[in-house]
Amino acid sequence: MDASPAVPASAAASVDPDVGLRAAEVAERVADGRTNAFEADTSRTWWHIVRANVFTLFNGIVLACFAVLLFLGRWQDALFGIAAIFNALIGCYQEIRSKLALDRLALLNAPRARVLRDGAEAELLSAQVVLDDILILRSGDQVPADATALAPDALQVDESMLTGESDPIDKHDGDELLSGSAVVGGRSRARVIRVGADAYANAFAGEAKKFSLMRSELRRGVNKVLGWVAWGIGPIALLVTNAQVQVQGGWRKALSDGTWQQAAVDSVAVITAMIPLGLVLLTSIAFAVGAARLARDKVLVQELPAVEGLARVDVVCLDKTGTLTMGDIAFDAVHPLDTSGAPGWRQALAWFGTAPEANATAKALTTAFPLDEPRLAEREVPFSSARKWWAVSFAAPHADGAWVLGAPALVFPDASKVSVPWEGPCADEGEASLSDAVRELASTGRRALVLAHSATALDDDTVKGQRLPGRLHPVALITLSEQVRPDAAETLAYFARQGVAVKVISGDHPVTVAAIAERLGMPAGEGYDARELPEDPDELAEILETQTVFGRVTPEQKKGMVIALQSRGHVVAMTGDGVNDALAIKQADIGIAMNSGAPATKAVARLVLLDGRFSHLPAVVDEGRKVIANIERVSMVFLTKTAYATTIAILFGILIMQIPFLPRQLSLTDGITIGIPAFFLALLPNARRYIPGFLPRSLSFAIPSGIVVGLALTVQARVVGEEWGIPVEEVRTGSTIIVAVLGLWVLTLISFPLTWIKVGIIVAMAGAFVLAFVFPITVWFFELVIPRPESLVLIAWLCGIGIVLIGIIRAVQQVYVRRQLVEQAARVPAGVLTSSGAPEAR
Repeated sequence: MDASPAVPASAAASVDPDVGLRAAEVAERVADGRTNAFEADTSRTWWHIVRANVFTLFNGIVLACFAVLLFLGRWQDALFGIAAIFNALIGCYQEIRSKLALDRLALLNAPRARVLRDGAEAELLSAQVVLDDILILRSGDQVPADATALAPDALQVDESMLTGESDPIDKHDGDELLSGSAVVGGRSRARVIRVGADAYANAFAGEAKKFSLMRSELRRGVNKVLGWVAWGIGPIALLVTNAQVQVQGGWRKALSDGTWQQAAVDSVAVITAMIPLGLVLLTSIAFAVGAARLARDKVLVQELPAVEGLARVDVVCLDKTGTLTMGDIAFDAVHPLDTSGAPGWRQALAWFGTAPEANATAKALTTAFPLDEPRLAEREVPFSSARKWWAVSFAAPHADGAWVLGAPALVFPDASKVSVPWEGPCADEGEASLSDAVRELASTGRRALVLAHSATALDDDTVKGQRLPGRLHPVALITLSEQVRPDAAETLAYFARQGVAVKVISGDHPVTVAAIAERLGMPAGEGYDARELPEDPDELAEILETQTVFGRVTPEQKKGMVIALQSRGHVVAMTGDGVNDALAIKQADIGIAMNSGAPATKAVARLVLLDGRFSHLPAVVDEGRKVIANIERVSMVFLTKTAYATTIAILFGILIMQIPFLPRQLSLTDGITIGIPAFFLALLPNARRYIPGFLPRSLSFAIPSGIVVGLALTVQARVVGEEWGIPVEEVRTGSTIIVAVLGLWVLTLISFPLTWIKVGIIVAMAGAFVLAFVFPITVWFFELVIPRPESLVLIAWLCGIGIVLIGIIRAVQQVYVRRQLVEQAARVPAGVLTSSGAPEAR
């Protein structure tokens, strides 16, 4: 990531590293804005969020209808407005919650920094660091701004949270230090060369903080329906309104005698019925309840549709460190070679593990080699990531030559010519070359170190020249391994059973990453070196389709790999914990971070595993499946209502017939056939696998079923109201009964397979509708009357025919769904098996 200093080199060179900036120089830079203060703008302000959720076309239509009814004094018919208000509130809450999470982004874990100013050391907030400040860095510090090292003393930094490289990096005079990296050894002064938004770490944060809502098939499908309704609602509203005015005797008469008020109420009834506002509200509630359930399992949902997201994923990209592994190096085993001339080798290893400057690799030795008594290093060549070895000679009474611990290939450059006792597969008559022995150990994914001994102690020339002592012989091989998360193998096996492809993407060496993947049961081969990946997106996507493990991946490549997979139609999840994962996590359809990860990564992730347990992901998948399957189920009820409302709006508008119900009567049927039962059905268990295309499946049932209901209402109103001349109150009640009966039948069909809970819900709703005809207050409020016998006969016939037709529609639709399941099963990747050994559909 390129950035350049915002100050001429001559100005930087004028700063004395032993004095630092003067007060006047600091004030000048603060006045010019050359400070480390950084705040990336989010793309959506509070006003934008409120405007997007409140001032929408449908809220405008619904609230306008709501206001009209209140103006006319018909508050009983205005109950539908409450759903619109709750829907807007939940939408605002969802986006504001996501915005607040992103605005809390704090990339630097250590907010304070030490600087040299006016010759004195000062500690201040990292935001107060200015360009050309002289930083004072010590072990454990985090670099607050991009800087150049000045005369470092054995300085080592950990850039794993930025680049993915897990090994500490030696820094020399003039080397660049990246903001966000951590000092793990040595000390140094450093001159700040980039601050604020120009700094390396803040460039990540700036991109990560850009606000975006995740892609949601449920939300997209609902919005698509709303879009279709938006195109039709204008002309249909005009058609319906004109028909209702004509029913009242024409525009002149309706305006003169006030009958336009009833025409307005009738128009509002059908217009509001066309809008599936309850579906939007129920989707948000289902997401919120799912998020609450996952929170009990230590999974934080940062954005509500993320509950759905993981159930749709067909590719999971994992970062090795912190996801598959604990991120720690652990002692594995010691393999003695020739210890006859080095009796103190165990205590030598103990000293390497307990030395003050020991890195994480050396400290892993302490579990197997405790230090019996302190040893004083007389001379020492400290460890360097460039040399990859560490040498020491002890002072009396423990003086016993020189000891070297390091990478076998660098301690013994001619390792292939060094013969050692060995009993492994590569041994020949009890011996093998050191290189063959190391290769055998490394092939299992373990990191091998060699302990070597020389009878000659280190001298001043050897230390000064940082050279190996002469006449070294290998004493023992030590193997170390990264601690694999105990739940990783089980979770990977779960995804394999579900037909979800897993890609391991890491900044470490591909052979190391592949070996760890093999340990977890993934066929990985030797891994793919990301430095050889093509830049062409199509070629990159092709490689990603065939390869599983990738090493030496840069942060920019991680994001590009996610984009390439998405270009092939995959729904991609990305997990990780380092800053280097943040951009890819944000780009992915579902980003998952460990709670132990960097704040930047957690802030942009859709899900955060609070206890870092990878095994929670199957629970997230199950919760997502429940939400998707249940919302698809109840969406059929909501969309059936939209379909029949549109049908009668068109038919009654063309035939110039009065709308056969009041808004309050629709509120009654909505409550017992849609709202209340749908709420409970949306929260019931449902383990059905995700099948793409929920909207076409829902519409394939809802549209023909809605047309059947609409035709039944039209026939009933035409015959009873127009031909028999029965009062409008009976026509409205008859229509209410037809909608309730056929609505309960639709509810029954979409509830299959039936359980006692579902049957109980359906029976309770039917009972509630019957009770509405019993209590005087409900009879008065909903303006219900008992239809005369001939009307009841017609209603029964229409309901019976509707039940048969809707049942046939459901049977045909189920055949369509089963065909989709078969097609989905055929797309399961080769080699993905269920626990029974048979391919299983996603």
